[in-house]
Amino acid sequence: MSRILIVEDEVSIADLEKDYLELAGFEVEIETDGEKGLARALEGDIDLLILDLMLPSLSGFEICRQVREKKDIPIILISAKKDDIDKIRGLGLGADDYMTKPFSPSEMVARVKAHLARYERLVSSSAPVGDIIEIRGLKIDKTARRVWVNGTEKPFTTKEFDLLTFLAQNPDHVFTKDELFREIWDMESIGDIATVTVHIKKIREKIEENTSKPQYIETIWGVGYRFRR
Repeated sequence: MSRILIVEDEVSIADLEKDYLELAGFEVEIETDGEKGLARALEGDIDLLILDLMLPSLSGFEICRQVREKKDIPIILISAKKDDIDKIRGLGLGADDYMTKPFSPSEMVARVKAHLARYERLVSSSAPVGDIIEIRGLKIDKTARRVWVNGTEKPFTTKEFDLLTFLAQNPDHVFTKDELFREIWDMESIGDIATVTVHIKKIREKIEENTSKPQYIETIWGVGYRFRR
């Protein structure tokens, strides 16, 4: 299910957009503040951004610019202004579409569907499915074997990368240390499961903001590890 973020400070409008999009089968979140909206948009699990231009703390133009620098997701701008200059500026910053208030919620849903379908076609034609994993600010490029955390690239050894990728591809599944050792090192883990513990520690130091309270790789005491979706 595609996840859509609405950044809109007029709550009644945001709620109406959310209702229509959820009826169409989308998962929808709302942010009413510009800075909070930008932070959420830059996380890896947002598939499309609906962005009002007039927002508290940070303008929609600035959000659009910063998101486009780091992500290729579709961006639809919403504005009460009918001036062409705003439309030209927004599209010049990388927005995919521009709608002027008031607009038909049904038309908005149709545009969302069209942009998502186009984006999915572009992604599928440029890279094999599953070559990029993005989860809450963590991006793993399986083909290039590179990892970014909130836009910053982190260096990974071969086994660290393989272990992180395996866990991220199997979210919410609890693996024992023995299972992980066999999967990544391709051998029985007799006397060697400490290797897994050491690698998990090193991975957490690179991807977790707080290693004592990990948001990605959880320790399931007495069992093993689980990657949180």
